[in-house]
Amino acid sequence: MLPNPFARKSDPHLLAVSMTGVKMGDRVAFVGCAQGGRLAAIASKVGLSGRAVAVVPDERTAGLVRRAAEQFGVLVEIQVTSLLHMPLEDGSIDLAVVDDTAGLFGGMAAGDLAAAVREVVRVLRPGGRVILIGAASPTGLAALLARAPASPPFAASGEANLALSENGFSIVRSLAEREGLVFVEGIKPRTA
Repeated sequence: MLPNPFARKSDPHLLAVSMTGVKMGDRVAFVGCAQGGRLAAIASKVGLSGRAVAVVPDERTAGLVRRAAEQFGVLVEIQVTSLLHMPLEDGSIDLAVVDDTAGLFGGMAAGDLAAAVREVVRVLRPGGRVILIGAASPTGLAALLARAPASPPFAASGEANLALSENGFSIVRSLAEREGLVFVEGIKPRTA
C-alpha cells in the first residue's frame, strides 16, 4: 500500500529538530520565535544537562515562548531585549537557532542586520553553529494565486547566506528547502 501524501505527519517539528542537529547537553539560544511549537520541540532535546534560552524582541513573543514551553513541559529561559545586545556571555552558546520565518532578520535595515549577525557570532563558542530557519518561496498553487510576484524571502533569496558570511561565519551553506522552510547553516571559525 502506498503512503498517503495528504496524511498528517505525527510530528510536525521533526524536520526542524533534525536540521538543527541539537543534542542533549547543548547550550542553545533561540533568536526570535515565530512558531512556539517548533522552539519547544528543539528545546526539549537539550535535556536537563543543557540550556535553552530564547532571546526575543518583545513581550508578545515572550508570551508565545512561555505558552509553548508550558505546553511541551520544557525549560526555556526568556530574555526580552534588543537583538543587537544579547544578554549572553561571549562564547557561551553551542548552537543559535534564528527564526526568520516571520521576517525578523529579513526585515531589518542593513546595518542592524549586520550587527545582529555579529552578536550571534559573539555568543557562539568557537566552532559553534547558527541555523537560520526562514520561509521558502511560494510554489505550486500558492505561487499561482499570489496577486503580484513577490521577491523571494530573506533565506530563500540567498541574502541570509550573504549576511552570515559577511559578518563572521566562515562556512555558510543552505542545508535544505522543505515543507515551506529554508535552513541555512553558518559555522563560527575556531580561531579569531
